[in-house]
Amino acid sequence: MSNTTPNWHERARSLAIEGRAFIDGKYVGAASGATFDCVSPVDGRAIARVASTDRADADLAVAAARRAFESGAWSRQAPRERKKVLLRFAELILEHREELALLETLDMGKPISDSLAVDINSTARCITWYAEAIDKIYDEVAPTSHDALALITREPIGVVAAIVPWNFPLIMAAWKIGPALAAGNSFILKPSEKSPLTAIRIAELAARAGIPDGVFNVLPGFGHTAGQALALHMDVDCIGFTGSTRTGKLMLQYSGQSNMKRVWLECGGKSPNIILADCPDLDRAATAAASAIFFNQGEMCSAGSRLIVEERVRDAVLEKVIEAGRKLQPGDPLDPATRLGAIVDDVQLGTVLGYIDAGRDDGAEILLGGRRARDESGGFYVEPTIFGGVRADMRIAREEIFGPVLAAMSVKDADEAVKVGNSVVYGLAAAVWTRDITRAHRMARALRAGMVYVNCYDADDITVPFGGFKQSGTGRDKSLHAFDKYTELKTTWVDLS
Repeated sequence: MSNTTPNWHERARSLAIEGRAFIDGKYVGAASGATFDCVSPVDGRAIARVASTDRADADLAVAAARRAFESGAWSRQAPRERKKVLLRFAELILEHREELALLETLDMGKPISDSLAVDINSTARCITWYAEAIDKIYDEVAPTSHDALALITREPIGVVAAIVPWNFPLIMAAWKIGPALAAGNSFILKPSEKSPLTAIRIAELAARAGIPDGVFNVLPGFGHTAGQALALHMDVDCIGFTGSTRTGKLMLQYSGQSNMKRVWLECGGKSPNIILADCPDLDRAATAAASAIFFNQGEMCSAGSRLIVEERVRDAVLEKVIEAGRKLQPGDPLDPATRLGAIVDDVQLGTVLGYIDAGRDDGAEILLGGRRARDESGGFYVEPTIFGGVRADMRIAREEIFGPVLAAMSVKDADEAVKVGNSVVYGLAAAVWTRDITRAHRMARALRAGMVYVNCYDADDITVPFGGFKQSGTGRDKSLHAFDKYTELKTTWVDLS
């Protein structure tokens, strides 16, 4: 990493971008020769041509992954050897942190400071953590009678295909790459067509680290072609999916239509951030509430998109959240001082603006923002937007927007807050701000969410599981629990009588 602050615009102009698929240890074009434009949300320019893979390419990648798995070159390698390779992989990601951060920002629109400090570091940390876990997980011996020996062992599931979203391209990929490869599987990564560049780039780094040919493959392309082909493939053993609930349901259908492959889903969210009148620090809660919805331009499944405030402190809280939001205006993502970047593409921009119009039409009051920003740049930007007077039946209170739009509602007490918090089909995250620890525990138990934060929001560590209840998905990313998704349990019974 350079000791001087990079000129990111100069680097962007000279950046060589790889857009091909990576299959069986080498970069290749799509079998059909098809490509698509990779358009940067920073300024609306096409910055690369990317291979548009489809069923033929999926067949090639799956065949390579299956050959590699059956050969045992990775699947039967000693755990300590897999560990060495994955640690080297993480080191290479850090060595190329500036290049990867630039690709992430150009491709997805997030501020370069976040790409560097959050995305790249978190990706390397995730790979490192699972590498270190490889030789620290033990199998079991069941407590049977003295005349039998029952062994319970974990085995790699086989060929894993991961379909990941565009909002945190590398981090979401790493949450699946880490445990899947650590367990000994072969792996096929299908990045979103909206942000495929870092996935393509790290494939070469994985090969340099020593991951054998065929064990790590990348298929850029569209969900209805490459993604569907993997989900329906009869020789894919497991799908790890992060994305919309609508597409997650299709993954379940595709499993039933094919080989009943394991399907693990991390889907949408409409998370409640509940601030009660006895909150120990309203200033801190309001700042956290703004960050919870505006970080990463609100393009987070766990975003605190519903602010539920007890009536007695509603006005004070909203005033503070609005003040915090005003400080987060969209800026040039390649400027290190920028804290709010671009929406990923023109389609998502239209979606966000459409929800803002829906909020107005339903009678909610815009307290901040509500307009497109930085039109002159050619990119896709939206002002941080806060709605007040929101009812639980409004679209902006029920549906996932995936943009910097906050729906603020007031409730009379904690019981009503929980009722409103649980009133949507999602159950990914929630937060409670209160100084009463008993109330905090009771509300945490009552909220139907996979993660409940108390007096904070979006606290994070690789050691804790990430995932949701209800239509927010199945299974968990992160922590040792992620190994459950990419391994099979086998019982071996030995008769000793």
